[in-house]
Formats: sequence, structure tokens, C-alpha cells
Amino acid sequence: MFELAVMLLYLHFVNKHYYVYILTNPEKTVLYTGVTNDLVRRIQEHKENKGLQKTFAGRYFCYKLVYYESCTNVRQAIEREKEIKGWRRQKKEQLIKSVNPTWQFIDPYELLES
Repeated sequence: MFELAVMLLYLHFVNKHYYVYILTNPEKTVLYTGVTNDLVRRIQEHKENKGLQKTFAGRYFCYKLVYYESCTNVRQAIEREKEIKGWRRQKKEQLIKSVNPTWQFIDPYELLES
């Protein structure tokens, strides 16, 4: 029984996906980079916080998803988030354009279907 519990716990962490994402505001003038293990839930939280002064994303209305990448290791995701946050805006724009040339807003619910 113990071995089964350990195996299930191991599979839970091994099969976990983490996402590094970039949001913008409707005018595409501000960028926000974050990390999460549930992209749909996190984007919904950003939408619910829009206009709230207590968070950067809320204060600047950043709730439009324009970029994301998946990682299987939480440390890797956090390191990638830190790396991107350290970039100048121009480099972040190049990253976004490499997979989303027209900066189309990505519907996170469509990600559930794929």
C-alpha cells in the first residue's frame, strides 16, 4: 500500500505541467510575465483582478494572454520566468512574435481543447 502511495505521489509531480506566460493589456502597452501550474485558472484570476491597485497586472489591466510555454519541472519554469522578466521589452516582443506574430489574444479555454 505504501509503495502505491509513493508511486501516485511521484506520478503527480512527474506529470505536472507548469507554464510561463506573458500577458498584456488591451492596448498592448504593458507586459506581465508569470508562472503557474494552471494557466486557465491563473488567467481567470488576472481577469477578476483587473483594475485593482494591489497587483501589477490588475493595476495595468494585464489579462490578455499573448504567449505561453510549458515546462515539466517547476524549477525550470521559475528560472525561465526570471530570465524573461530580466529582459528588455524589445526582447520580450521578439519572443512573443516568434510564436504569435500578430499578437492575437489567446483564449486560455481553447488550450483545454488541444
